[in-house]
Amino acid sequence: MSERKLFVTTALPYANGHFHIGHIMEYIQADIWVRFQRMQGHAVNFVGADDTHGAPIMIAAEKAGQTPQQFVAGIAAGRQQYLDGFHISFDNWHSTDGPENHELARQIYRDLRDRADGSLIETKTIEQFFDPEKNMFLPDRYIKGECPKCHALDQYGDNCEVCGSVYAPTDLINPFSALSGARPELKHSEHFFFKLSDPRCVEFLQRWTQDGKLQPEVANKIKEWFSVRTNPDGTQSEGLGDWDISRDAPYFGIEIPDAPGKYFYVWLDAPVGYLASLKNLLDKRGESYDAYMADPALEQYHFIGKDIVTFHTLFWPAMLHFSGRKTPDNVFVHGFLTVNNGEKMSKSRGTGLDPLKYLRLGMNAEWLRYYLAAKLSARNEDIDFNAEDFMLRVNSDLIGKYVNIASRAAGFLTKRFDGKLTHDFGAPGAALLADVRGAGDAIAHLYDAREYSKATREIMLLADKVNAYVDQNKPWDLAKNPDNNTALHQVCSVLINCFATLTRYLAPVLPGLASAVQGFVGMDMRRWSVAGDVQAIAPYQHLMQRVAPEQLEALFEPPAQADTAPAATETAAAPGGEALAPTITIDDFSKIDLRIALIVNCEPVEGSTKLLRLTLDVGEGRTRNVFSGIASAYTPEDLVGKHTVMVANLAPRKMKFGISEGMVLAASHGDDKAHPGLYVLEPLPGAQPGMRVR
Repeated sequence: MSERKLFVTTALPYANGHFHIGHIMEYIQADIWVRFQRMQGHAVNFVGADDTHGAPIMIAAEKAGQTPQQFVAGIAAGRQQYLDGFHISFDNWHSTDGPENHELARQIYRDLRDRADGSLIETKTIEQFFDPEKNMFLPDRYIKGECPKCHALDQYGDNCEVCGSVYAPTDLINPFSALSGARPELKHSEHFFFKLSDPRCVEFLQRWTQDGKLQPEVANKIKEWFSVRTNPDGTQSEGLGDWDISRDAPYFGIEIPDAPGKYFYVWLDAPVGYLASLKNLLDKRGESYDAYMADPALEQYHFIGKDIVTFHTLFWPAMLHFSGRKTPDNVFVHGFLTVNNGEKMSKSRGTGLDPLKYLRLGMNAEWLRYYLAAKLSARNEDIDFNAEDFMLRVNSDLIGKYVNIASRAAGFLTKRFDGKLTHDFGAPGAALLADVRGAGDAIAHLYDAREYSKATREIMLLADKVNAYVDQNKPWDLAKNPDNNTALHQVCSVLINCFATLTRYLAPVLPGLASAVQGFVGMDMRRWSVAGDVQAIAPYQHLMQRVAPEQLEALFEPPAQADTAPAATETAAAPGGEALAPTITIDDFSKIDLRIALIVNCEPVEGSTKLLRLTLDVGEGRTRNVFSGIASAYTPEDLVGKHTVMVANLAPRKMKFGISEGMVLAASHGDDKAHPGLYVLEPLPGAQPGMRVR
């Protein structure tokens, strides 16, 4: 087979949080394929990057008291421990805020805009909600209000989490900004659109998505998007719509050329990050990015989850094609990962699978790599992590069937034959070895087609044949009589050569173990096909431990709850009538933003006997409205003009009487009937509005 030239990526993780197990599953799936291609002698560039732009990053950075660049740098700093821990072999990890991405995104936009046969960029005036206090247009997810269908409160601007209705933000009843609590205003703004509905785009995408390169189930789903369809809210959509690719300042992103104050919507520049990371890698090597991408032999592949198919099979190929660039040769779509028979992951219930916790518990990363490989196929299907199945597959397949082949033979070879192997395998042994080695092409085909579950099944069937050979020849019995030395030498030499071949087949999945075996048998495990037999072995060292039930129990153990504290009693163990809450770290505490607030005004709430409406100055140049259940202890006159402490970064809450924009702190006894009293916190003189409580 001639050498192929492959450019491979995984979906770019959004830089607002750490990797979760879904990321790790995707990276392992891609890494196995990449490692296999490298074993075939192909030239692969495997790159990733952080997706860093957009309103959520900007808002999260503001809450953290950082610039967006500082915020995403902090996230990026924690990436490598995951990648190294699970043996994921990216050649480069970059950022969509890198200069290469700014340059490439702007050039692709210009190429789409300035086409000789007519621009694919146009401007339209749209009506959008605007937060007058934050002075910014609001993404749908930052608008809340009452669902227009079921009237549930606190629902997002695009869909209701109670009844499932889909609607426009303008349909919400009593909408408010999730950022400031202010009532948003409808304003007009000029936005830029990529004309996906243009007949040129439609014709190209119908051909590109249906030419057999995509998975059949993915291609069939995409076909629906080209025709009239009924939306979840009962309305109908006809064909492809134009894509809004711009956002208004303030926005953390890439400014659109010749359009001050307008920025690319994050989903335009995010996939360009694939190219930017590749360019960054090639620049560091002193290679030409333009020449690399212009090579007609180059193949381009993306591994993604099924939740982002639209962007990768419609917008992305259209952007590339009509800007004069190479389109992907394929987009490999995988499903989601569930836990223990389809249960939704939940950290609080202990059903989440935390990748770092897995590693901290000393669990072998290659257990997980093998288990996922044994589940993954080329189809867009969800897979389930089942703890019992995990332990069974690892202990039975990897240890019981595969590793034990080496352990059963190595001791005899070392003690009786100084570690040297014979090349006289005997007829049955030679036939078995030929059978094992002859399966290489079929297993290679399965890897190339991403049918990992079938590949691992075939490898374990071969291991079964080898173990049957062991049981038939019983080297432990042969070793009892020195007259059987020739037969013992033959059997053990066959086992080690079979083990070396099986290791090579498993190397894309188990790269760490393959490296250890390479030292043990003295043969290169980095190539799929290696001529010759094993000559001698080094002293055998344990290659892999079994999974212990205690490890899985610890992995899925829920976070410590209050039951770790003593029961509440009238003792020092339960001060104020309540047991102390579970221990937190300083990082947990730093997430709560406590500020000094001046009570500018206070008034009773009509229709409530418990609430007072407080008007607070927190040093922001505006006042906040906070409802507090302290009417039983205070009158408005008691509080006006005093300072107190409030939680300033609590999400605004829509209440019956209005929006509450924080929480005032007060102390009370756990048993308020036996020990009545409520005490609003008041700082000592000298504290000023806006000072942070640390």
